[in-house]
Amino acid sequence: MPIFDTTLAAEPIPNGMDRFRAYVPSLSRVVLGLLFVLIGYSKFDSNPRGEWVRIFDQIGLGQWFRYLTGALQLLGGTLALWPRTFTAGAAMLGCTMLGATFIDAFVLRMPFFFIPFFLFVAIAMTWIASKYPT
Repeated sequence: MPIFDTTLAAEPIPNGMDRFRAYVPSLSRVVLGLLFVLIGYSKFDSNPRGEWVRIFDQIGLGQWFRYLTGALQLLGGTLALWPRTFTAGAAMLGCTMLGATFIDAFVLRMPFFFIPFFLFVAIAMTWIASKYPT
């Protein structure tokens, strides 16, 4: 039985880039979660001249839909902050962004429908990076 264990000395010391790659999925997950917490929170502003009130009036489903969307984004963003619940949060956020893309493109006919689509792509890429790290 050896006095000194040399197995740890044989492992390479990770350089800065390897450490950075290890934190990218976590960092992008937290940034995405906080972004959607802020977006969801902004939907609870009941100023009648506010942007979200005006947009959801144009959709025509009523203001309850704004509150539902805000609650789903708050919950999804909160779930995205932790690795164990990230898949559920990403699914919730992805569904809201796909819905927003279709509503912007086909109901409101807004030229900025690509914004929720790119947010959906960011959610999908973050989920892939968290499930299949390099």
